[in-house]
Amino acid sequence: MIPAPFEYVRPSSLGDAVAALREADEEGKVLAGGQSLMPLLRLRLAYPEVLIDVSAVPELRGVRDDGDSVFVGAMTTHYEVLRDPLIRAHAPLLAAATSTVADPAVRHRGTLGGSLAHADPAGDLPGVVLAMDGVFVTSAREIPAGDFFADYLTSALEPDEILLGVRLPKAYTGWGFHYEKFHRTAQAWAIVGVACLVRRTDGEVAEARIGLTNMGPTPVRAYAVETAVADGPASREAFRTAAQDAPDGTSPPSDLHGSAEYRRHLAQVLTARALATASGL
Repeated sequence: MIPAPFEYVRPSSLGDAVAALREADEEGKVLAGGQSLMPLLRLRLAYPEVLIDVSAVPELRGVRDDGDSVFVGAMTTHYEVLRDPLIRAHAPLLAAATSTVADPAVRHRGTLGGSLAHADPAGDLPGVVLAMDGVFVTSAREIPAGDFFADYLTSALEPDEILLGVRLPKAYTGWGFHYEKFHRTAQAWAIVGVACLVRRTDGEVAEARIGLTNMGPTPVRAYAVETAVADGPASREAFRTAAQDAPDGTSPPSDLHGSAEYRRHLAQVLTARALATASGL
């Protein structure tokens, strides 16, 4: 299908991009890598009057050290995320999950900010940023990850607000990590995914952070599991027991790929696996 007609704008500065978005008066859409937006345009599930291409805005690119955190620009591609030494050192969970996104062609073109702003609950990266207590930095404010994902394909971004990037705390440097994903084919969306961080001391789990993919209209933190494993033994049996609480507070969808009950079961199995792998078992 051919997209509906739209005006194309390609600003070269952040100020011009924000001005163009405001001038569009809620009828504008920001274009980053286009891997999520272009299919919606072709299917006419989105039909903006103005398309604002931010690929030429230098402020949105790159990774930098911000002291106690790492800032990842919204226009940083998945390929760049995978290769960046700061991310490998301080946010390896993000790199691990990014390596499972689609295929190399998509990873070379798609961007971190585009994936997060699209707010697809089946996307691999929102659950990671949620588990890491990331902070979204926009042209107007900062938004904690827990407040950013509002509903299905809906973020907290205002119509005239542009995502600049995400700040990931270095507090998880040295923690064990793993992203466990169940999908039909290598390029498919996750039926369920689990982003997991574990800090161990003396053979026990001191702390854990767990984000769930595709277990509701937004990514979900498995707080019940985090509490259950804290200060407990790092064993497969303990993880299987704690992971029974993974579906608590979730509302997984039923679709052609699996029922809600199937996804609840997957969440339990994959959470136990992710905890074990992140703990080095």
